[in-house]
Formats: sequence, structure tokens, C-alpha cells
Amino acid sequence: MAIATPAAATPVLADLLPQAGSRFGAQARELALVAGGAAVTGLAAQLSVAVPGSPVPVTGQTFAALLVGTALGTRRGIAALGLYLLAGMAGLPWFAGGSSGFAMPSLGYVIGFVLAAGLVGALARRGADRSPLRTAGAMLLGTLAIYAVGVPYLAASLHVPLARAAELGLYPYLVGDALKLVLAMGALPLAWKLVRRAS
Repeated sequence: MAIATPAAATPVLADLLPQAGSRFGAQARELALVAGGAAVTGLAAQLSVAVPGSPVPVTGQTFAALLVGTALGTRRGIAALGLYLLAGMAGLPWFAGGSSGFAMPSLGYVIGFVLAAGLVGALARRGADRSPLRTAGAMLLGTLAIYAVGVPYLAASLHVPLARAAELGLYPYLVGDALKLVLAMGALPLAWKLVRRAS
């Protein structure tokens, strides 16, 4: 079924793409948006740098997952990151560094991407991606959602206390997350300004 935009909801960036004239075309458009969001995240995951002493690399997939959720909205964002998660677990090598499967300690972060995409998508439906400060707030909440799943999952996978998991999978990444937040603060409001000028 096609994913319709609720009448009372604020449009997200994906809603501004040309609409299909037929039901089949609308369904194909929605599938393409979901598959495209998953593919963008998979490509970004290949930008991967190992962190000494940690099983969690620095990648582009966190930033991509948050942007995909914001651009697509709640349902499409959840579908896109859910597809990314399930296809990677099934063996498609598009997790960080070309990995796949479900036996890795960092899988909790990928599960968190689904939650985060839904959260930032819902916030975007309320206009949270239109100004730098609101964008920063949405991205911060989305990042916290990822860590809320990823760090406890890491602790359980490695059989270490939660505090140790935070040392391995949270604290080393805070500076990078701040940089991603700054990038989003500029990119998303700029995209909306360009859209308004073109319309």
C-alpha cells in the first residue's frame, strides 16, 4: 500500500518529490524511497574507521540514518532502516565495513537506527527540520535513541557492565556526533530554503 501523508501533518522533504499519477506508480515511488533510504545508509556505512580497543567503528551510517528518517518521515524512515537492518542480518554486506549478520556486538546500534528514524521522522512532521536549533534538537534526540539501544546491547553482547559499555561505545564518539549535529543544522534548513526558492 502507498504511504499517504496525513492531512494535518507538515510535509517532509520526500513529500515534495513529484507524485505518481497512478496507484501502481504511487506504490513504486514509496518502495523506491524506502529502498533508496536503506541504500544510502548502506553506502554511508562503508565510510568506516576502526576505534582502537572498541568493537564499534566510526561510520557515516548514523548520520545517514538520521537524515533518511528526517527526509522520509516516520513510516518511510522506519521502513527504510528496518529494511537496512533485516537485509544486513540476512547476509547483505552493507553494515559497517561490508559486514553482515546478527552476531556482532554493534548490532544494537543498527537496531537503534530504526527507532531513531521513526523519532526524527515524527519530529520532522512537526517542522523540526526547518530551523537550525530545532534540527539540532531532533538530531540530538535521534542520537540518544541510538545509544539507548546500542550501549545496553553492547554491554549484553560483551558481558560487561553498562559503564564499561559506555566507555567502549559512547564516550569516544561524542565529538563526532557533535560534528554530525552541526552538519545537519546547516544541511536540512538549507534544503528547505532552496525548496522554498524553487517553488
